[in-house]
Amino acid sequence: MTISSSLNAGVAGLAANASRLATIADNIANSATYGYKRAVADFSSLVIESGEGTYSAGGVRVTTQRLIDQPGALASTNNATDLAVRGRGFLPVTTESSLLNSIGDYPLYLATTGSFRTDEDGFLRTSSGVTLMGWPADADGSIPTFARDTGDGLEPVQINVNQFTSEPTTRIELGVNLPATETEFGAAGTSLPLSVEYFDNLGTSQSIEITFTPTVNPTAGLSNTWTMELRDSASGGTLIGEYTVVFDDTTGSGGTIASVATTTGGAYDPSTGELTVTAARGDITINIGAAGTGTGFTQLSDSYAPTSISKDGSPVGNLISVDVDANGFVRANFDIGITRTIYQIPLIDLSNPNGLIAEDNQIYRTSADSGTIFLWDAADGPTGDIVSYALEESATDVAGELTQLIQTQRAYSSNAKVIQTVDEMLQETTNIKR
Repeated sequence: MTISSSLNAGVAGLAANASRLATIADNIANSATYGYKRAVADFSSLVIESGEGTYSAGGVRVTTQRLIDQPGALASTNNATDLAVRGRGFLPVTTESSLLNSIGDYPLYLATTGSFRTDEDGFLRTSSGVTLMGWPADADGSIPTFARDTGDGLEPVQINVNQFTSEPTTRIELGVNLPATETEFGAAGTSLPLSVEYFDNLGTSQSIEITFTPTVNPTAGLSNTWTMELRDSASGGTLIGEYTVVFDDTTGSGGTIASVATTTGGAYDPSTGELTVTAARGDITINIGAAGTGTGFTQLSDSYAPTSISKDGSPVGNLISVDVDANGFVRANFDIGITRTIYQIPLIDLSNPNGLIAEDNQIYRTSADSGTIFLWDAADGPTGDIVSYALEESATDVAGELTQLIQTQRAYSSNAKVIQTVDEMLQETTNIKR
């Protein structure tokens, strides 16, 4: 019994060290694989109850696991959609095969890094088919509220490389100097025109045609009063606002707006200098300057000059690039200088990362041992943030693995020697009969 147990222990030792050798071989083979996590083999002894005066070898048992919670170093790249997690979180991904079905069921997998590029359909995926997932943004760039304990709201990130966009004008800052002499007794009272461009909801250039008409003092001196009419080219020149602007001529405040009376259009706010008119595309706020400040509209001397005109909005632009920021927002950049949020990539956290089940291509799926998932905003919470232009290197330490390789080889040889010795002893037992 004792000799047989020695033989069994030696065989168990060979099997255990063979398993350890397999983990070392896998680690060394993947020493240049981005996102690879080390596999380790742990030995535990088996004890067999022995009788008095005898001892039976129980042998050894091996268990293997992958150290998913141990990160590798980050390496910089030149691709904006090369992503790595700096922290304990995981990127939500799915497989290429799930994109081929038509039921919209995308199984959730986890990854710590990936070199994502658009494929022929615009999906951001790696060369091995791992596809990035995120929450889609609304048309205005805001992210709706999604459940944080499930991946049901996640969709494969798809970039329309032929995408166009525009932004309608919602605000205009207007600065104009009106000649005070035009309101003087005996002046011609000629109307002064001004055209201000804006962009409608379809990115088309339209204009607000503004006419300043002086009120000529019928007796003597200056009236300091102008009538401002605003007409919208998009609606055939329809009058969208008419205002009577009176300027101050007192010492210290001369030339600034004293009051604005509304005939048609939104009311003037003297504290902000804003008024709102309704064009064909919708409401546009126009700032003509607060009363008494000297900003926006002025009435000085005898020169008519638009001093400043600025507005928001833009014409139609082409998509030129996509990037991902540290908070996980996927932003589309257009050649007209605007940026629009199209997805948000959350980071997944769970209580036991080492309980995840490893799959091909450095992705993982949850198990009963890994615990439940929770989706955090990147850079908010315990998961860390997302680094673009970066990939996570393999967690393998080649020098350490080679050292363990030597140890494993010695242990394997020693166990083989035990088996050889047991064989020789059994042969001696057989020879007793001679």
